[in-house]
Amino acid sequence: MQQHKQYKSTVSAQITKIATLAVAIGITAILIAVSTSKGLQSEIRKKTSIFNGHIVVTLFENNESQVSLLPIQDVKEIRTLFQSNKKISNFHAFATVAGMLKSDENFEGILFKGVSAEVKNTLLDDFLIEGTFPDYTQPNNEGILVSSVHARRLNLKVGDRVNAFFQSESNPENPRRRRFTVEGIYASGFPDIDENLVYGSLNQVQGLKGWASDEIGGYEIYISEKETIEAIADHLYDELPSVLDSRSIASRYTSIYQWISLFDFNVLVILVVMLLVGIINMATALLVLILERSRMVGLLKALGAEHRTIQTIFLYNGALILLRGLAWGNLLGIGFFLTQKYWGWIQLNPENYFVDRAPVVLSFWDVLSVNLFFLVVSLLLLWIPSRIILRISPTKVLRLR
Repeated sequence: MQQHKQYKSTVSAQITKIATLAVAIGITAILIAVSTSKGLQSEIRKKTSIFNGHIVVTLFENNESQVSLLPIQDVKEIRTLFQSNKKISNFHAFATVAGMLKSDENFEGILFKGVSAEVKNTLLDDFLIEGTFPDYTQPNNEGILVSSVHARRLNLKVGDRVNAFFQSESNPENPRRRRFTVEGIYASGFPDIDENLVYGSLNQVQGLKGWASDEIGGYEIYISEKETIEAIADHLYDELPSVLDSRSIASRYTSIYQWISLFDFNVLVILVVMLLVGIINMATALLVLILERSRMVGLLKALGAEHRTIQTIFLYNGALILLRGLAWGNLLGIGFFLTQKYWGWIQLNPENYFVDRAPVVLSFWDVLSVNLFFLVVSLLLLWIPSRIILRISPTKVLRLR
């Protein structure tokens, strides 16, 4: 008992606690950085792709415009090309036109997106806050889906009738008036979407533009395997008629995707910094342990123990300190992930981050890879300070005083 208390008061015991704490803080910080980075990247990709498709096929003339300027023919050959690709989960035709929603109190500029009957409305289920997605299998359906921003500014509720005005291409001075029924309200948390986008029937846009029933603005395509988006976009570009372009969501939102790609670099910086802090503290603890037990090292050498064997003993102690720190760090890091996932206690400004709370994504393999990397690299680098054992001379440390 006396020896145990004496050990707890030694310098090595205090240094060991500090090293354990440094490793725990390091792993916690890394897991928080990984989960929030992956979560934010995933959420932004999800929102941009669900409301715009993973790949958009339009005329080259329409690429840089948010509205459909010229129509393309909705022909069987193009649809067959999409259907033959097993990695394309679904697609639908669409066309967009600029307009204005007007209530008794206010008015709002909108981007009216008309979608065809084959639109997979379940894609928006996660973003619906009231009502339902309109059923566009019914021709000339007057139902629309508006954002919570439009609903708040125009004082709209599900079931309300609202006037919409669109510029007439044949007579610009006399806008065309349409009356719609609000069937659903969504909230993406993405300001560019919520402040502009209103869903309606493709037939409505075709009527406003004077297009035929087989004329559309383009196709929105959804891919089942997200890592193949760029490859499929390039493949479609080669197979489509020369007047049509195929663009991935990343190429359409270049600035946003470049911004979220920087998160990986930030995580790497945090990983390196936390690893260095942990290793420096571990190296200090290991050196103190070796120096404090120099007489034991000398005795082992005198008994014929090899340097490698003695180094392994101290590295084993270092591994125990690392594992103890990793255990606490994982507990805190995973605890943060679970509490944020289910309670969302960290809020964000959607104008800056496009989400109203910090999303988190963390898999078992993320946790395992971070821990293994931290453990292996630390032990490899700790081999360097452990070589001080080579300099300990048995004759000096064991001589009688």
